[in-house]
Parts: sequence; structure tokens; C-alpha cells
Amino acid sequence: MTPKLPRLTAAVVVKALERAGFAIVRQSGSHRVLRNRHGCRVTVPMHAGKTLHPKILKSILRDAEMSAEYFQDL
Repeated sequence: MTPKLPRLTAAVVVKALERAGFAIVRQSGSHRVLRNRHGCRVTVPMHAGKTLHPKILKSILRDAEMSAEYFQDL
């Protein structure tokens, strides 16, 4: 069974993705687009101080091809 996803802000999620090897490529409005060296692309909605819904975080992890356990270790 997968662990519950934490309630995090977008800034914390971006920092964790950067630790995993992603880099900010561009920003379009309030959405940051990150990409890793393998070409995997992730879009994170940046809304000042608001927490991301767990479904959004799950979608980000799916796009990043990352497990919830690995993400929590970051």
C-alpha cells in the first residue's frame, strides 16, 4: 500500500524535484515547467503559499516517473 501523500506547497515540491535532478526550463503564467536530463517534463502550478491538492501532487509524481516513497525521501 502506498503511503499518504503529504500536503505541500508548490515551492517545496519544486525544491524536491530540483534535488531529484530536475531544472526549471521556463515559466508560463503561474505554472513552472521543469525537465530532467532524460527529457522528462513536469509542470507545477505556483500559487503563492497555497498547498497543492494530493491529486495534483500525484499527477506531478506520475509525470516525473517518481514513486511517493522516493519523493518523501527527498
